[in-house]
Amino acid sequence: MASTTVSVKVPKELKEELERYGVDINEVIRRALEEELKRMKLQEAAKMIDEASKILLQIPEEEIIRSIREDRSAR
Repeated sequence: MASTTVSVKVPKELKEELERYGVDINEVIRRALEEELKRMKLQEAAKMIDEASKILLQIPEEEIIRSIREDRSAR
């Protein structure tokens, strides 16, 4: 996978303390960005499911039953 550079400004003291504890700053930032992207994708999927649910609730139950029966008899 191709990479790109992202710059982040943090207080000097924070960077120094993280380095003192041996924290891999690049890995922490990379992981945080990956987790944020995952959270956003899950949020988007939940929104899409909610919208689809609203549409599906508008379909009469009888229509759903009829469609399922037609599909089963076509097999």
